[in-house]
Amino acid sequence: MNKKILLWSITAALAGFLFGFDVVVISGADKKLQALWGSSDSFHGWVVMGMALWGTVVGAIFGGIPTNKYGRKNTLIVIGILFALSALGSGFANGPYFFAFARFVGGLGVGASTIAAPAYISEIAPAKDRGRLVAMYQFNIVFGILIAYLSNYLLSDIGENAWRWMLGVEAIPAVLYILFALKVPKSPRWLLSQSRVDEAREVLKIINPDMDVEEQIREFNVHNEKSDKTETIFIKKYRFPLMLAFFIAFFNQFSGINAFLYYAPRIFEAAGLGESTALLSSIGIGVTNLIFTLLGVFLIDKLGRKTLMYIGSIGYIISLSLVSAAFFLGWTGMAIPVFLFLFIAAHAIGQGAVIWVFISEIFPNHLRASGQAFGSSTHWVLAALIPSLIPFLFSHPMIGPGVVFMVFAGMMVFQLLFVAFFMPETKGKTLEELEEIILK
Repeated sequence: MNKKILLWSITAALAGFLFGFDVVVISGADKKLQALWGSSDSFHGWVVMGMALWGTVVGAIFGGIPTNKYGRKNTLIVIGILFALSALGSGFANGPYFFAFARFVGGLGVGASTIAAPAYISEIAPAKDRGRLVAMYQFNIVFGILIAYLSNYLLSDIGENAWRWMLGVEAIPAVLYILFALKVPKSPRWLLSQSRVDEAREVLKIINPDMDVEEQIREFNVHNEKSDKTETIFIKKYRFPLMLAFFIAFFNQFSGINAFLYYAPRIFEAAGLGESTALLSSIGIGVTNLIFTLLGVFLIDKLGRKTLMYIGSIGYIISLSLVSAAFFLGWTGMAIPVFLFLFIAAHAIGQGAVIWVFISEIFPNHLRASGQAFGSSTHWVLAALIPSLIPFLFSHPMIGPGVVFMVFAGMMVFQLLFVAFFMPETKGKTLEELEEIILK
């Protein structure tokens, strides 16, 4: 693999590290913030904890605009700035409303990163390596999650303001990421879409030195000339890729993954573990996530996207059913953590490895950012709604964790049917070839 492509892909994928760290770091401060500001379960879920996710929704809905207009690279740089501002604002916040606003700013970065980073990587990657290169974005999300859990654990005993350090420390990797992002080139496909042919030619010479650059430019231009720049992803022609993006994002969140990542310590405490043990178990979740994400990245271009989704779906159904049964039957100790480790493994090798790769592949070049914005928006609207309801659902006497996890298990049965009957395989094909196949 071209070393420069690998380096540029890793740099863009580091937006995923900030995404993972930002989303999960709040879990260490969850109960402390609720006690500090005397928030009700509803206010705490929707405002203090949930505002970052609503920022993510806004970032996902509108992130396609700067990604298309100003380019993938420039958008990635702005994303780093948003993360840095959010970390500093959260760490210095003196009340729930300013805290929520600072978290909202970070959410904008998360939402936009799910569009700009996969789009950038998919457009510089050769077809044979595109799956694992784009999947590095997910690997970095998982790595960020692990580091956030570890950071929370290490900082948890430094005093009553430990939560400020937990949240503020994110500014360090955010600044480093901005410096790295300044060094990557612009996407050649985006440059060609802006008629900046000479700049695109120089980047393409580095990406594929053994291939005919003029032929690549000609192939892109043929597809570009066929495309109608006034089209949107919502016309009948694009109904199938739109449906694919919607359902893979829909099922991703109805697995319960974000609800679990946000409230892992709370869930472990509900299962009978002490606070310190719950935080330590959260680190175990991060390690499991990292190991199986690496496995998914390794396999995605070998077995394909669809096979990994089969494996993940079956793992989801088994693990979520066991977690639900454990809560209903009152099992305590390490039973629930073990089942949740299995759940995380199923997610990491399936949906975790596939979602951002798949959504970045199924739309034509001129609508890629818009299509990713749609898929990402679907993902993040549900990621905002579901975790925001968790404190209420878990504490409700008629619902509780057992029912919640049972619903998640049932939804994964429907995901298995979606994979079997609707999801196409996309491995090993160029983006232009996939455009022909999916839209035929």
